[in-house]
Amino acid sequence: MSISIETATGAHAEGLVALFEAAGSPCYCRFWHFSGSNNAWLERCATAPSENRAELVAALAAGSDEARGVVAITGDRLVGWLKVAPAAAVQKAYERRLYRGLPCFAGDRAGVFLIGCALVHPEHRRRGVAAALVAGAVDLAPGWGARALEALPRRPKEAVSDDELWTGPMSAFERNGFVEVHAFEPYPVLRRELGR
Repeated sequence: MSISIETATGAHAEGLVALFEAAGSPCYCRFWHFSGSNNAWLERCATAPSENRAELVAALAAGSDEARGVVAITGDRLVGWLKVAPAAAVQKAYERRLYRGLPCFAGDRAGVFLIGCALVHPEHRRRGVAAALVAGAVDLAPGWGARALEALPRRPKEAVSDDELWTGPMSAFERNGFVEVHAFEPYPVLRRELGR
């Protein structure tokens, strides 16, 4: 399967919406930008996913950092998405109880981007799409001003569903030179310095 990786733009909105719908994912990659409680988020996903969809489409159209990322294309079909946002645009991730105040997040944060979530079409999973998305982020992010990428993937101790790997599979990061900088279980902090 030939996969090309592109920077996500407004032109990809229709394909991204179709991807989230095919995966049965009502979040439309808006969790890190939602200011309410976890219960309010679950309610919104259950009762008003159209709000998440509209916010994603609007952020793509505006070129917002909230929709910064890469997409995987095979043939004429969009089959994967990886959020790659500046740390300041996904501050909610760093304010979570597990990560708040960690020494690995100290110092100058300019140019640090977070791989906030990953989604691969159900028909294209376990075919290297996630690893290709991460490789694409490593290649493209320096052009957006990134000097380092961080990731918070799940390291399962036992088998988990694909949906539980929404921050990306460990193997995709390991194959692309990410190193562990904090050993939380099951969500370690990984980092990859980028050349300029």
